Amino acid sequence: MTFAFECGAFDPRLMRSGTATLVWNTATELAARGHTVSIVTPAHGRGGYLCERYGAKSTGFSDEFRMPLLLDASRWPGFPARADLPLRTTALHMRRRGVDLYFLSNSQLDLLERTFVPEAGMEGRDLAYFKEQVFQVAGVRFIRRALADADLVQAYEPHQHYLLPAALRAAPGVPVVSTVATNVPINLKVHRPQLEELLTFLGAETGLDGYADPPEEPGALPEVLRRHLPATLLEPPERPDGVGCHSLAFAHAAAVDFLSPGQRDHCTTFADTPFEERFGRLTVSRVLRRGADKLFVGGCGISDSWLRREVPQGHRREFLTGLGLDPELPTFYHGARYAPDHKGQWELFQALAQVLGEGLEANFLIRCARPDGMELPPDLAELADKYQDRVRADTELVDESTLFAYAAAADFCVFPSKFEMDTFLIAQGEAMACGAVPIATEQAGTRHFGHAFDWRERADATGFALPRSFRPDDDLLQDRLAGQLRAAADLFRHDADAYARLADRARRTARSFTWGASARLREERFCDVLSGTVVPTDAETLIHRGWYDGLDDAAWAEHRERIALTAAARGRPQECVRACAGRPDLAAAAFGTAYRAARFRVCEALDGELASATPDFRRRLRVRNRSDRVEVTYHFPHAERVELFDPEADGPADGFGQPLRRFGDTFRGSLPGPLRGDRPDRPLVLLITLPRGRFVWDEVRPFPEH
Repeated sequence: MTFAFECGAFDPRLMRSGTATLVWNTATELAARGHTVSIVTPAHGRGGYLCERYGAKSTGFSDEFRMPLLLDASRWPGFPARADLPLRTTALHMRRRGVDLYFLSNSQLDLLERTFVPEAGMEGRDLAYFKEQVFQVAGVRFIRRALADADLVQAYEPHQHYLLPAALRAAPGVPVVSTVATNVPINLKVHRPQLEELLTFLGAETGLDGYADPPEEPGALPEVLRRHLPATLLEPPERPDGVGCHSLAFAHAAAVDFLSPGQRDHCTTFADTPFEERFGRLTVSRVLRRGADKLFVGGCGISDSWLRREVPQGHRREFLTGLGLDPELPTFYHGARYAPDHKGQWELFQALAQVLGEGLEANFLIRCARPDGMELPPDLAELADKYQDRVRADTELVDESTLFAYAAAADFCVFPSKFEMDTFLIAQGEAMACGAVPIATEQAGTRHFGHAFDWRERADATGFALPRSFRPDDDLLQDRLAGQLRAAADLFRHDADAYARLADRARRTARSFTWGASARLREERFCDVLSGTVVPTDAETLIHRGWYDGLDDAAWAEHRERIALTAAARGRPQECVRACAGRPDLAAAAFGTAYRAARFRVCEALDGELASATPDFRRRLRVRNRSDRVEVTYHFPHAERVELFDPEADGPADGFGQPLRRFGDTFRGSLPGPLRGDRPDRPLVLLITLPRGRFVWDEVRPFPEH
């Protein structure tokens, strides 16, 4: 049985995200393999449409109850402390492609017909904010009464099913596999009194003491992390009384399923992100390490219907000509829902304005889907109006054949997604399957598409890489995007053979990701869950994730060099020093690795092992910071951007997140006012951006002794 907040990929009017495609194709492939498959999902107010368009029928199911709702007074001012919801849930049923679909309706589940998902801004003002929570409660009650004989439940998105693993384990005793489809903040928290009330209401285990995060450590860096990380979308704002919903889901799930190896790596380490420093201290990190044997990659794919389509002869020329564009020019395509921060569309529009203003001769097909075909966003409308012979833009929700027509006419596909929020990115795969060469960010979750490699050096490279980004307005991403657009257009015009090789690689790579292959992987793990088979985590994987505490002495001895270098790269001083003990040669190699990765605490920890080595090691550490009482000067040759944070500043006007000016390998800036004067012991916190969108924090004293 599948439990998902949306599943309607068979009809573009019934879907709002790529998760619907994942849910629908996984279910239909498992049904095609002979399994009995059901989907439980909200009707989202579309019951009438489902009956009229698809012949959905009432099941006769009716469930009346009052859902407990305890409100956090600090976030719901003006609301009563308790606002229980009287609900009556009904269900429609339809069968399609061998799958039984059950659409649940009640006064809460039928809200937000246009957007489906509650917006974060609803918290504190609209009880529709609890729609996802209502779905969990109504869904558990429906499963117990209508589908209690299910062997296994696959639930999508931990933040939309955190009640299910504990509740369904209690009754009817069915295991739940938790599928992580998108990268919402992994430490997202739920109001603890409300969570305890709901678990009690559902007859599930309520002991939540083990899910609290440890107390914040004092110091400048923890304070900066607390204030800065919400802007990166990697961690939500503080919720002191909250319980991590991912921790709860992962702890009780029988297995945890990811869409790609890169997504699994990202969610288990957050390596090279601004969040990595904090993640290792959180309870959710401990829960993942403790459940290492539960984690697997079920994969993702491109629909068979898409892969079966053939590009008609002359399609590209005919399609572009029909749009009033010049088919002789290189054509770039971007297709995604309109999400300017998540999808990097703000940077995309700015980069297009830049290269078109410079006179780049190219076509741009931009589809930014919005509910009900809302009007073009202003930046995109301005581009389409100013460059009518170069840009075609649309916001309509369209069917697969229309999307295919656009993708099949493109020479390049552009996906500058940010915040590591895309996990597999089906739209990129679909365009690549048509031969479009990708220009995309090096998100961990999408590295399987091969665009992150240098196509001049690797035979499996498929396109052009953009750096990862974790900021709303990223000038580095914009500049790199403009540069890659120019480079791609130049390649198309002047090196047809190289372009053809990339297009062929892109096509072959994307077409290797099928729903059939993904279904086989999930089927295999589901069978392991049902048989009680444990799939142990090997030493290589533990080392790759930095989970060194899972290694025995034999593994430490066998993999000593690899442990030393990975610990150096990940900023793990204790493990690095242990691996390097008595090996100055290995310590020197580890120091070099740590220095290039700006892991200066590792460099300092290796000092003892390098005492007899060249003094250059210590000098390289000292010279990175030469601040006086007015200006900070930071020297590090591997940095692309350096930002200075004052943990005591009130806001940006006082210097919080202040970028330093770059002069070659040196970065300079004025110290914020509060740091000047008689505070020589007050630390500076700096966020270092390394090449390819890697990030690391550094903490130094403003007036060091040299």
